[in-house]
Amino acid sequence: MGDQPSEAGTPQPFGGSLRPGAVPAVLAVDMMRAYFDPASALCLPSDACLDSAARVLACARQQGVPVVHTRVRYAAGGADGGVFFRKVPALRDLVGDGPMGELVPQVAPSDDELVVVKQYASAFFGTTLASTLHAWGVDTVVVVGVSTSGCIRASAVDAVQHGFVPLVVADAVGDREPGPHHANLHDLSTKYAEVVDEATALAYLADRPAPGAPA
Repeated sequence: MGDQPSEAGTPQPFGGSLRPGAVPAVLAVDMMRAYFDPASALCLPSDACLDSAARVLACARQQGVPVVHTRVRYAAGGADGGVFFRKVPALRDLVGDGPMGELVPQVAPSDDELVVVKQYASAFFGTTLASTLHAWGVDTVVVVGVSTSGCIRASAVDAVQHGFVPLVVADAVGDREPGPHHANLHDLSTKYAEVVDEATALAYLADRPAPGAPA
């Protein structure tokens, strides 16, 4: 990540740019009913990110770009949730295979798409996601889902730490509060990821060779 020169000609300490690679995957983080159902304590105030995320997934599938989904599921009593489960009582909604843990229909996985089950914020922590993406030759991870200040941030930070270029699609991520949403997008853009709008993400994915097309 190169530093950009300031007006005085000295490098800026943050805010360099990451060039997306040639082999992306889309990571759809925790788009479960719990975040969109008012009966859940985890529910977001808006489902606006769903439509954007659905368009990103549709474009990826059309171009043959792999899509990976994550969901959260805990053993009985949150036995595998450690102190995190105690810190966030609302996670009780995600014990076992209850309805709140189901991925919502708008972004439901296709039969051939990988679903990673996790217990913590990052999609990479305690899972095989990094090794799977490396085995596929992926160099760029396009991130959509929820929530911006939690699992999106943690997953994007871990993505760059595992050697992937993270592209966080601002229109396709959501949070419970606008303040943390915007602050975390700013922080990610400054230090850890490229934050892009939906149109930019779609243009990038559409530039990948479609299945059967010459590279």
